Amino acid sequence: MDASNDSRLKVAVIIGSTRDGRFGPTVTSWLLGHTARREDMDVDLVDLTETPLPTVFPAFGQPPAEGTEELLAAVSPRLAAADAFVIVTPEYNHSFPAPLKNAIDWHNQQWHAKPIGFVSYGGLSGGLRAVEQLRVVMAELHAVTIRNTVSFHNYGDKFDADGKAVDPAADAAAESMLNQLAWWAHALRDARSIRPYAV
Repeated sequence: MDASNDSRLKVAVIIGSTRDGRFGPTVTSWLLGHTARREDMDVDLVDLTETPLPTVFPAFGQPPAEGTEELLAAVSPRLAAADAFVIVTPEYNHSFPAPLKNAIDWHNQQWHAKPIGFVSYGGLSGGLRAVEQLRVVMAELHAVTIRNTVSFHNYGDKFDADGKAVDPAADAAAESMLNQLAWWAHALRDARSIRPYAV
């Protein structure tokens, strides 16, 4: 892909699970193999186990508790700098993990008028119910969710010992999603540079 006419996109890839023994890093590593081959993207990996955020929010109009700003400083500027996002998420109880919702809720304008792609994994549903709920949440935050997704149904059987997806269709799905993400990221970044997004 030729990126000679445009500056590279800053894409934040967020691992949504913090569970012990999680499979998210395997899926994410596979995804990063795809982004590494692109000439139009620079990736910042945001792992919520490495950047834990507070779970107690201040009362409306009140300052955050001591130490909150330091924890947010490890995540918030990185989300603000991103032109686009990819969220890697499992499905927990027909939804997405609580730490991911917590990270989303601590932020607002960082999501505005930016595109979000999804890579999900789970049992029979492949994490798609988590993605559908994320679409509703992110719409409230003025983000644009990408139509095409990547999902791994019964994910334990979908990767080999080296962490590569065994079904070529998954690789094709990733390329399609990333192409759409890049289109929206360029379009929205250009639009924001001309006219600030108004809430």
